[in-house]
Amino acid sequence: MSERAFKEINMDIKGEFQGVGIQIGIKNQQLTVISPIEDTPADRAGIAAGDKILKINDEWTKDMSIEDAVDRMRGPKNTQVRLLIHREGWDKPKDFTITRDVIKVQSVKSRMLDGDIGYVKIIQFQGKTAQDVDKAMKKLEEKGMKRMVLDMRNNPGGLLDSSVDVSSLFLPKDKLVVYIQGRAKEDRKDFLAVGNLDVREYPVVVLVNTGSASASEIVAGALQDSKRAVIIGTQTFGKGSVQTVFPLDGNTGMRLTTAKYYTPSGRSIQNVGIAPDIEVKLPKIKEVKDGDAAHLIIREKDLERHLKNDTVKEPDAKPKDGMGKGEDEFVMEAVPKDDKDDIQLQKAIELLKTGDIFKNLPPKQQAAESAAKSEKAK
Repeated sequence: MSERAFKEINMDIKGEFQGVGIQIGIKNQQLTVISPIEDTPADRAGIAAGDKILKINDEWTKDMSIEDAVDRMRGPKNTQVRLLIHREGWDKPKDFTITRDVIKVQSVKSRMLDGDIGYVKIIQFQGKTAQDVDKAMKKLEEKGMKRMVLDMRNNPGGLLDSSVDVSSLFLPKDKLVVYIQGRAKEDRKDFLAVGNLDVREYPVVVLVNTGSASASEIVAGALQDSKRAVIIGTQTFGKGSVQTVFPLDGNTGMRLTTAKYYTPSGRSIQNVGIAPDIEVKLPKIKEVKDGDAAHLIIREKDLERHLKNDTVKEPDAKPKDGMGKGEDEFVMEAVPKDDKDDIQLQKAIELLKTGDIFKNLPPKQQAAESAAKSEKAK
């Protein structure tokens, strides 16, 4: 990894960086604000989603890459950066002078839903995510939460240890969460529930989709295998390999794939991901509405030179049409901003209201659940 890529990984782990606090992208060949991060210098200055960034300091952004733009907007706390912004409806662009600060990337959001149902969303797995989830759950419990939706849709993953710690909030101490396996059979390492956080026993429904990867798949797989939660949504991304980062001289690093993840029952996540107990598909879209969280429908198995799965037969590639595009290629799906339009969330709420969340599973899952209970009784 280059010095820049190595630095980015370390910032992802810490969950913070120094800059102005906006997410950017290229739209219609123009550097555009995707959204300001709440309560950051950019947000307080009035930068809004959809703003076009014409200049950063004295440099035009016309042919500037996203990486170069990020590098120019980031910088030490208390230093300033000037942005020339054009917004639809304005007669002419305006200058914004913004003082940089430490930006903390929020990894957990929470709120109460319907009645005694709480909602916790994990955006990504950072060093303190489990503690943040624990705090969020305690606040919701004070408000009367007795059942919960754990939303890990569009969660790209993060730290392995963090996924184990989050799983430990729902599993008894020393319960197997995940194990990793290298090339040799003896290269197996088990990760067990840690038992140093309060373990919750109320009903939990987990939401996942094609954007749920890596650490989020570990949590979903652990809770599914232990019959601790019901998984609703669509097949997850299938990122079941372990990357180890080695620091090198000159502030650079090397990232090697060193093992694969396996759920407690021995399922490899690689290429196949986690299949939901109840499949509920999001609508496919061509254009994104303001506030909706959209992503391309793409999985690990669609990537070139991906690792094979050694526990299940890899799904056949989808037939391509005359244009050379598969069925899901370049197709997006969106998580609606409005809860009422979110069919996956509504299914989770409906299931939690039934009482026994496992009794309404499809027949195949019910049989597996009955077998597990029978085995436990023996």
